[in-house]
Amino acid sequence: MSCRWVRGKDSGVKVRFAEGFGVSGLLCCLLAASPVAAQETLSGALARSYVNTPELNAQRANVRALDELVPQALSGYRPRLSGTADVGRTWQELVTPTRSSGFRTGKVHSSDVFSPRGFGLQIDQTLFNGFRTENSTRAAESQILGARETLRNTEQNVLLNAATAYMNVLRDTALLNLQRNNVEVLEEQLRQTRDRFKVGEVTRTDVAQSEARLALARSQLSAAEGNLKASIATYRQRVGVEPRRLAPAQPIEHLLPKDIDVAVQNALSNHPAIIASLHGVDSQQLQVKVVESELYPTVSLQGSVTKRWDFNVSDSESYGGTVLARLSVPIYEGGQVYSRVRQAKETLGERRIQVDQQRDIVRQAVVASWSGLLSARAQILASQAQVAASEIALTGVREEAKVGQRTTLDVLNSQQELLIARSNLVVAQRDRVVASYSVLASVGRLSAQDLSLKVSTYSPKVHFDQVRNKWIGTTTPDGR
Repeated sequence: MSCRWVRGKDSGVKVRFAEGFGVSGLLCCLLAASPVAAQETLSGALARSYVNTPELNAQRANVRALDELVPQALSGYRPRLSGTADVGRTWQELVTPTRSSGFRTGKVHSSDVFSPRGFGLQIDQTLFNGFRTENSTRAAESQILGARETLRNTEQNVLLNAATAYMNVLRDTALLNLQRNNVEVLEEQLRQTRDRFKVGEVTRTDVAQSEARLALARSQLSAAEGNLKASIATYRQRVGVEPRRLAPAQPIEHLLPKDIDVAVQNALSNHPAIIASLHGVDSQQLQVKVVESELYPTVSLQGSVTKRWDFNVSDSESYGGTVLARLSVPIYEGGQVYSRVRQAKETLGERRIQVDQQRDIVRQAVVASWSGLLSARAQILASQAQVAASEIALTGVREEAKVGQRTTLDVLNSQQELLIARSNLVVAQRDRVVASYSVLASVGRLSAQDLSLKVSTYSPKVHFDQVRNKWIGTTTPDGR
């Protein structure tokens, strides 16, 4: 591959254009202007996205919140302790009539002031509730496992979006450099055409054609600048920083399955969206049992102790204690529980249908992304041949134009065809890289671990283990 250097008109940055191309040759040539040591790599951008993306961090927080469902369900096994206390003031006045010889002679007044007070402790322990606690705990665990798979799917989407944003910046930077080079070439073409017009070699029509083509090129340059600004904004959103000297990227085809059949099989067994929907079925099955348990008897044990100062005798105290075993048998509750059981069963049917729906979605995604990868490969080969042929054609047309066998319009058209060919090659190279990441995501393997990103991998199990058997305390494991 050989390249020639052209200095940009506005930026002063040297840009080189390839005369022969490999898989990433054109992007490498178009973007090689800065010291390699200062360049940002695609792996580095993905690592930043893995750590900084609000969408992924929010999903992690959601999983941590769902972890609390298990200790909430386990509370059904644990005792409930409550305390009561009261204090008051009582005034009592007693009026007693006095009598003599059967006649009322007067009244005797007496008054007392008492301070009734006391405290008590009560403990309640459920012994049997129709297996409600056990099924609620298992349902919560299934829901958490499903949330972890949703987190894994979110991670895939975040990494894919970051890779796409990275490649879009590379693509639009290369296209902008092509448009700038095209404007410079057409400006030189217009200058030469005007010189030839002055000596009578061409007509005013040739000058007008060159001017029109230059105006079109400047318009396309403005559009390319706008596209690049939009891609930079998207990169900032997906990665968290402004793009600075992005290095060319390569496809990750070495991580992909060997053929589409293997890819589909891997996706149907490993894709997080499918696994999450299966956990949704498990959770809903257990939820049916939880509702049904409300129709079963409940056995509980209750104990209480009290101490009172409520008597009208000074310094008197009383102590009390109670132990009760209680059996509660629901007989009829108006049909509400029966309705909720039927509702839960219909929701279970919906969850099972969603699994099949998710399998179809994943299968379609694998086929589409694999086809996109094959298409990008073919487009690269075709564009390479198109660029090579267009370069030869442009050279020949220019030589023929010097001896009057070609017109200025022929030269302009040939130049435009070369620009289109180079642009198509840039787009195809970008599409191949993005398609390779898309295939890996469609089979459920686009993760920081599979990509060997230099980051500390987030493990949702750590927080779960910290809170699962926690009996008391409002402080989160991270100290909030």
